[in-house]
Amino acid sequence: MGTRSPRRTPVPQPAYVLQRHDWSESSLIVELFTRGLGRVVTVARGAKKPTSSYRPLLLPFQPVMVLLGAPPKAADDAGADRELLPLRSAEWAGGQPLVRGAALFSAFYLNELLLKGLARQDPHEALFDAYAAALAALASLPAVRDEPAVLRAFELVLLREIGLLPDLSVATLTAEPLAEDGSYALDATHGLVAAAQGPGGARWVALEAALGVAQGARRFEALRAACQGVAGSLRRPLQGLLHYHLGHTPMRTREVWQGVQTLIPT
Repeated sequence: MGTRSPRRTPVPQPAYVLQRHDWSESSLIVELFTRGLGRVVTVARGAKKPTSSYRPLLLPFQPVMVLLGAPPKAADDAGADRELLPLRSAEWAGGQPLVRGAALFSAFYLNELLLKGLARQDPHEALFDAYAAALAALASLPAVRDEPAVLRAFELVLLREIGLLPDLSVATLTAEPLAEDGSYALDATHGLVAAAQGPGGARWVALEAALGVAQGARRFEALRAACQGVAGSLRRPLQGLLHYHLGHTPMRTREVWQGVQTLIPT
């Protein structure tokens, strides 16, 4: 008879809430982005009760430490129930200001990217660190006009971490170094190609260099700085790449924000 592998002892995980919805009269299904386990779906039993300690904790954009249990033994190994993990505990992790005001639309956009772009239980520690850094940046920005560089930096990290972003220091089809004074476009099917319009070669090389910086907040800040000045020209190609690989359904948060902007007097 074969020996049964020992059951792993769960350890607390840094996490953020991506979305939540009702599961029963008293409980919630909560999608979490954790640093060690990736995107997971969990059952928060009793979270809707007035006396539940989960009520002020399981909210978007605030850091928490969670302890997750193993999936039910009766769950089919190939079924969706294997992905449903019980939430054993949650504690506030603190340490950063909360996103407020108009920046909330950008923060929800980041959540939507993660929900569409990540498979469940597929860890991406570098992406988790970039997400935390992006939220901290959005919480401290002086004005909405400063948000595009944060969003472009996060999109670049996401695309690189899930294997969809080509090397930005060379032309994709020829593998030749970029000309500093040449213009290049990022195409969803052909990668980085010479074009009549687009960021110059030096800009693309700077973005690639920033992506290669050591992981963590330092990497994100280097990438955010590299996006300054070209965030506007990066928006269409990066979102075209995201839509090509993640589906052509428009991002709901972006549609809502565009609708809100039409109501704001100029």
